[in-house]
Amino acid sequence: MMPRDETGRERAARYTRALEHLERKGRKRFLLPQGGIDFTSNDYLALADSPRLKASVIAALDRGVPVGAGGSRLLRGNHPEHEALEAEAARFFGSERMLYFGSGYAANLSLLSALPQRGDLVIHDELIHASAHAGLVAGRAATAAVPHNDLDAFDDAIRTWRAAGGRGHPWIVVESIYSMDGDRTPLPELADLADRHDGFLVVDEAHATGVHGLHGRGLAAELEGRDNVIVLHTCGKALGVVGALVGASRVLCDHLINQARPFIYATAPSPLAAASVREALKVLVDEPERRERLHRLIGFANGQAHALGIAASGSQILPVVIGDSARTVRIASRMQADGFDIRAIRPPTVPANTARLRIAVTLHVDAATVARMFDRLAQILAEEAS
Repeated sequence: MMPRDETGRERAARYTRALEHLERKGRKRFLLPQGGIDFTSNDYLALADSPRLKASVIAALDRGVPVGAGGSRLLRGNHPEHEALEAEAARFFGSERMLYFGSGYAANLSLLSALPQRGDLVIHDELIHASAHAGLVAGRAATAAVPHNDLDAFDDAIRTWRAAGGRGHPWIVVESIYSMDGDRTPLPELADLADRHDGFLVVDEAHATGVHGLHGRGLAAELEGRDNVIVLHTCGKALGVVGALVGASRVLCDHLINQARPFIYATAPSPLAAASVREALKVLVDEPERRERLHRLIGFANGQAHALGIAASGSQILPVVIGDSARTVRIASRMQADGFDIRAIRPPTVPANTARLRIAVTLHVDAATVARMFDRLAQILAEEAS
């Protein structure tokens, strides 16, 4: 009989081999501690550690708001703080109704697995979030990927499907600002396309919420409230807390409550978190100077990138595409050693041969620090190229 420790090693061998394979390709992931100047988080407005959000937590605790929900929203976990947040968020974003989920991943998984029906077609940009892909895999509709930001490709995919006998509804799925490229999608044109083809438009505003649009309502603000537009707003990025809000018509939200398994079978989000998100939405209105200051910094950072020959995205997300995964990790490590917390993003998160540094511009830095970071990055890139 094989000794117990050898048996354990044998059971783990295939996982060890898989990890070794990832390491050889420069794709093995590690958990790194926070350190250095923040150029990697999504806390764009620096709200996560803000005195106002901290005070909102203390105030909520003082008025008896519990830390945990204690169960699913459909059981005893439906707290008044959840309902207050959903009502206030619906007014803020201009949606008929909103539902609060524990994470953006759960929200995308829920809406894309539950809303498109068998016989429908989901046409999605090839660069949508992994959580959206998970929802499509779990759903019942046919799917088709189209090249990034190619408006004609969306139209062609729908027409081809109709010509082949497709009789359901098309669902167009995009991000308003793409998380790894920082560029925008043509939302008005896509909304018109959805209207022309009797379809739906799903917009993931994860990286626009709080930063772009009037009061930080996002880039889909002018579309939100239409009965064929579904919008996802994450609460763990610019809003500084956790969770996500899905805005849609009342009937679609009711359908999610009845059919979305991650909503039905998960413990409800913390009521304390819901209270904090309510405060974050108030901050967006009360403190517009945060967003104004961030946009000045975004403009400065994009100018610095352009001066170094790095493509400017026009947003708070600036990708520096290196290509080779190992080289990208090495450059990121050198930047971290110099006190700049910049991380390497590698396939499969991004397409093959497009490993990159993802530079995030937040209110945790100022213009002088941004300039120092780009100066050091330029030196390292020149050294790596020689």
